[in-house]
Amino acid sequence: MRTPASPLIFSAFVVLLLLTPHTWLHAGDKEDAEIAAHALAYDQEKEEFNIRAETWLKELGPKTGKALRMQLYKGNEYCFCIAVPRKSGVHITAAVLDLEGKPVGEILPVLDGWGLVLFYKPKKTGMYMIAIHQTDQGKRKEVPCAMVTGYK
Repeated sequence: MRTPASPLIFSAFVVLLLLTPHTWLHAGDKEDAEIAAHALAYDQEKEEFNIRAETWLKELGPKTGKALRMQLYKGNEYCFCIAVPRKSGVHITAAVLDLEGKPVGEILPVLDGWGLVLFYKPKKTGMYMIAIHQTDQGKRKEVPCAMVTGYK
């Protein structure tokens, strides 16, 4: 004899099965974005940048970019190694927004568009924004975006 909860439990199980492969795929994309950002950071270690251990990781939408507030100190030079999964087809760009909100910084892009290294040496200590968004050159879709920072 069936109980009234059986169809609900069965439906929940089917939904779980349908969502699980998407979760696995998405977890792989996050890992790919982190690996790509760390690969860019590895090159900056050779340039004597001290790379911070933590990785910033967020979803980057096709229409809305992301902005991250960071305290930057006068006298330091910073590098921001930013990447999305290499095989995603998404192209990104970024800028540091100075204390007046103007985009500044020097961008070293990856030729395939999936990543970049953004350099900036602030003239004043303060809170700055690192703004990241997708460009029209690549596919436009929701992807994980990772950033690793360094300073010297």
